[in-house]
Amino acid sequence: MTSTDVRKDAEDSGPSGYAAARLRLLQEGAQSGPPRRTALADLTDEWLTGLFAAGADGLRGASLVAVGGYGRGELSPRSDLDLLLLHDGSDNKAVAALADRLWYPVWDLGLALDHSVRTPAEARKTAGEDLKVQLGLLDARHIAGDLGLTAGLRTAVLADWRNQAPKRLPELQEMCAERAERQGELQYLLEPDLKEARGGLRDATALRAVAASWLADAPREGLADARRRLLDVRDALHLTTGRATDRLALQEQDQVAAELGLLDADTLLRQVYEAARVISYASDVTWREVGRVLRSRAVRPRLRAMLGGGKPTAERSPLAEGVVEQEGEVVLARAARPERDPVLPLRAAAAAAQAGLPLSLHAVRRMAATARPLPTPWPAEAREQLVTLLGSGRPTVDVWEALEAERLITRLLPDWERVRCRPQRNAVHIWTVDRHLIETAVRASEFTRRVSRPDLLLVAALLHDIGKGWPGDHSVAGEIIAKDVAARIGFDRHDVTVIATLVRHHLLLIETATRRDLEDPATVRSVAEAVGSQGTLELLHALTEADALATGPAAWSSWRGSLVADLVKRVSAVLSGDAPDEPEEAAPTAEQERLAIEAVATGGPVLALRAQTEPVQGAAEESGDPEPLGVELLIAVPDQQRVLPAVAGVLAMHRLTVRTAELRTLDLPDGVEGSVLLLDWRVAAEYGSLPQAARLRADLVRALDGSLDIAGRLAERDAAYPRRRGVVAPPPRVTVHPAASRLATVIEVRAQDAPGLLFRIGRALEDASVQVRSAHVSTLGSNAVDAFYVTNHMGAPLPGEEAASVARKLEETL
Repeated sequence: MTSTDVRKDAEDSGPSGYAAARLRLLQEGAQSGPPRRTALADLTDEWLTGLFAAGADGLRGASLVAVGGYGRGELSPRSDLDLLLLHDGSDNKAVAALADRLWYPVWDLGLALDHSVRTPAEARKTAGEDLKVQLGLLDARHIAGDLGLTAGLRTAVLADWRNQAPKRLPELQEMCAERAERQGELQYLLEPDLKEARGGLRDATALRAVAASWLADAPREGLADARRRLLDVRDALHLTTGRATDRLALQEQDQVAAELGLLDADTLLRQVYEAARVISYASDVTWREVGRVLRSRAVRPRLRAMLGGGKPTAERSPLAEGVVEQEGEVVLARAARPERDPVLPLRAAAAAAQAGLPLSLHAVRRMAATARPLPTPWPAEAREQLVTLLGSGRPTVDVWEALEAERLITRLLPDWERVRCRPQRNAVHIWTVDRHLIETAVRASEFTRRVSRPDLLLVAALLHDIGKGWPGDHSVAGEIIAKDVAARIGFDRHDVTVIATLVRHHLLLIETATRRDLEDPATVRSVAEAVGSQGTLELLHALTEADALATGPAAWSSWRGSLVADLVKRVSAVLSGDAPDEPEEAAPTAEQERLAIEAVATGGPVLALRAQTEPVQGAAEESGDPEPLGVELLIAVPDQQRVLPAVAGVLAMHRLTVRTAELRTLDLPDGVEGSVLLLDWRVAAEYGSLPQAARLRADLVRALDGSLDIAGRLAERDAAYPRRRGVVAPPPRVTVHPAASRLATVIEVRAQDAPGLLFRIGRALEDASVQVRSAHVSTLGSNAVDAFYVTNHMGAPLPGEEAASVARKLEETL
């Protein structure tokens, strides 16, 4: 039966004919989705038009108006009919009689009805008092009667909305936020409310209202399709349950999937989550833009007065190479060239997360459209930027979602596609697989001070459930995928093995601790054999806790934590052996020896700065070592006090980030008298080009003779830039390792990397009157892990109490 036949039945048979035609339409397999919703709205329009014509009996100055979802023509099988009987107030008695002739037939058919009878003035007054009424009137559509009356109301309501937008839009945003707090996020719920949850149909309607205000507009790409998907699911839910419900209950998901022709309930939920994610991201971007516009409107008059009527220029603050902050968002610098800089998406994302700022929609779309793919393996900077992004804590989530919205994540990590929006049918889990992985990285960022390799912890957190997109045991499948991904990211063979081991055994500690007898030596030995080393055990302990905390409140408790800690202690005892006495020092190279001799001859610092313009692929591939990050800086200086803070301070002044650093005393050739400190550092410019070596040397000479006030210069620079909220990093941790060396006291510092950090550490150690015999500095993402071998003025290790005191003071300084 065609839709024309259906409408003819309705016209021929009155209310009963409408009911029969409606039933046929809903049972018609040939029509579904938008065509069926439109046909149902048209059918209902024709029926109501007939009722209006029969009941109006010559009445003028009245019209029947569809509002809300019916006004948009989005009638689902069990949708309410939202109707407004509009009149000019000239004959209230006749209007009341017409209302009865309209409403009662609707009720007689058992249809839900949301109705009102108002004059245009009353409708506008009510809309001004009730935001929900105003939203419904924005979709007003004429059905029958006086077309001019309806058109006049529509024009007036839209004008009111646009005039009142600065006041009403914040109210609408607050209403959306309160609803999200009550209903949760549609993209993660196992039994979501398609209409009320965040990212659902209500939010999509709110975006239409924002667009109608002309104040801001939502990102349109994919939005209409996302709305259509949710409406299609709601249609199928109404048909399979026979109820006017918007909650997609577990027991109904298989039937709804079958109604839509989908493979299974998981496929259904993934489609729902994808649609919700599009709407949620569009909402975030839109409300951010609304806030920006309203703030600029409030500030602009004052600025114009101050500037004499000129247009203010938006301030741009540099964050990283090619990345700046503008008006509370992270945007690309004017000179940025994504088509020539494949690392730019990760660098921009890391900078945004570290600053606690959102990535601009325009920036993300430009990078998605033009950025070149990363080579395989990734360059070292790309790997470091990924680690920095993952270690940025809670801001990582929003930045990651911005990249996800433009499919940049799956371009960087193709294996991500299988876990994207994948539901977890487990009452313990509160997130989809992909969001759980990001949440685990966020939790792991809180534990970076507990491990010596925070970069491996963060990447393992990102990948630990990556096998859930494949058949079989997800830990076994994940180990294979993690090996491939870690190698592609650019980790060396040893690190790839550690990451794969962490993924393979990420459930080992919690399952063993809660299900096995820890008093049985065989249990502990089996865990030790699987883990293999103290370093891997340390990482697995942190990953276990991060994974459980990211799963949900039921997955972790102090009791479970104590059991895991007990198991780790027992396994550590099995794995423990004699610690190495001292890091083995390599023989000096010819260049290092030449610099040292020149430093003795001149009595001052000598340095060499070597930029690596091309990646060294062959050597790295043969050795299995990762490509080094930054450029090499060699400094030889006659042995004296305050060398470490002087060098670190000069580098901080020139905005050079220290990625790795080694400091040691160099043995000079026979016949050359004196003692020389050699510093072999790898540094990278925060942004811009590297400074000239001669300029670095001149500043270093002044720093060593005390004529350059480094602390003052750094303080002035910090004061010149506004302090951003940024990342709330875990507090620094300073520990003493008394058994690590017989010749010196080893003090380890784990802290958030920041400009001038190494300068402050070096100055604090010098102020404590200890000698730094050697230093081993590494920056992993945004985490600094530094070890300092120190002695007293006699060259002996520090006594226990003195070492502990130095560590406490250093921690307080940081």
